Amino acid sequence: MKTQTFQRAALALAVAGGLALPMLAQAQAFKAGDLLVRARAVNIDPANDDTIAITDVSVSKKTIPEVDFTYFLSPNLAAELILTYPQKHDVSSSAHGGKIGTLKHLPPTLSLQYHFTDLGAFKPYVGAGLNYTHFSNVDLPAGFSIDKNSFGLALQAGLDYAIDSKWSLNFDVKKVQIRTELQSGGAGIGKIKVDPLLVGVGVGYKF
Repeated sequence: MKTQTFQRAALALAVAGGLALPMLAQAQAFKAGDLLVRARAVNIDPANDDTIAITDVSVSKKTIPEVDFTYFLSPNLAAELILTYPQKHDVSSSAHGGKIGTLKHLPPTLSLQYHFTDLGAFKPYVGAGLNYTHFSNVDLPAGFSIDKNSFGLALQAGLDYAIDSKWSLNFDVKKVQIRTELQSGGAGIGKIKVDPLLVGVGVGYKF
């Protein structure tokens, strides 16, 4: 008798669970007006492909904190704004024996994303947008300076994995175009192409 009761209870739970899964999936789906806020740890890996043969300038790698805000225009389309605080990097030159100075950069990026649907808890997306980078606190050898502003393209691919209707895990990869001109005595001598690959992991919360 107890066995039959247990079997019936298990069957009832299974049926209830089966009915609940579509409801959960529906609750997890993004819709127009949703705001997804993520916090990520992001590794910055600069390409360091400059056009300055006499100096061979490079910018150091770094892992930074990042916050992004994604606003859904529809279940598939969203706009993402990425923010952080000014990040300090070492500037090196193999032609001058290593580190030659430091700088800070603030790289907010605005992207338009396409989110794929009907994949349950897995929510992949791709995006493209515009990056604006402002360089500050530039400390280079006497006579050298850089252009303080950079505009470039940004490409993105990522995946959100829904833990429940609010919380999710995130993996994100971006390639960002960040370039500035190195100047000596006020005259340009070549481009520093930072062009970093950004790989981030984090958590998200949907409002």
